Amino acid sequence: MIYENILVEIDNKVAIITINRPEVRNALNNETVAEIRECLKNIKTDSEIMTVIFTGAGEKAFIAGADISALQHRTFLDGLVADMQLLYTELENFDKPTIAAVNGFALGGGCELAMACDIRIASESARFGLPELNLAILPGAGGTQRMTRLVGKGKAKELIFTGDIIRAEEAEKIGLVNKVVPADQLMTAAKEMAAKMIAKGPLALKLSKIAINASSETDIQTGLLIEKLAQSILYTTEDKLEGTSAFLEKREAHFTGR
Repeated sequence: MIYENILVEIDNKVAIITINRPEVRNALNNETVAEIRECLKNIKTDSEIMTVIFTGAGEKAFIAGADISALQHRTFLDGLVADMQLLYTELENFDKPTIAAVNGFALGGGCELAMACDIRIASESARFGLPELNLAILPGAGGTQRMTRLVGKGKAKELIFTGDIIRAEEAEKIGLVNKVVPADQLMTAAKEMAAKMIAKGPLALKLSKIAINASSETDIQTGLLIEKLAQSILYTTEDKLEGTSAFLEKREAHFTGR
């Protein structure tokens, strides 16, 4: 499909979604959020797409937050609807693995989108921050929740309360980012990560993600039960037979998602 605010490229079973509003540093408005949701809906039902990469157009910004001009007019009811928070919840629980290839400023809603992805790879020029308190609001698209779970309560409070913008190296050090690479290697690194995922059993990827996400909100015994049930399901699949046979026969596995 053709979109006004995002570009979508399919490359070797990978969907690359580029936020394409470089004139406003890829700031997110309602229309862009709606387009991302529609795009993810289409990707979810496309069996040829195995992984999704998000990035931003241009060299300056991944996503520099929400569109402030639109934000100025939001009301109490807009806060209850929370379209961006809803999108990021859908993204966090998306069936297929997601990677944020952060190529510049990831601020506010941009940082929150990156945190909703499974993996975050940043260029050396990337910057991260949740500066919403400067506007007398809070990071309400999951920022208070996902930042805390990724970096811990103390560091999350520091970043949110101060609005400090940190460099990619510090983001990696505190666990906000998985890997930092030179800018000219960012998409290569993201695609290499995607290729590693695509080579695995797709059902195992899906159920691993469910087990990790669901158990992170529970006690360990409940988490272990979820893991046990997920493993039991995988034991019944054709892919399990293919994976074990390929290993024993010293050949490449060919998974079908069944």
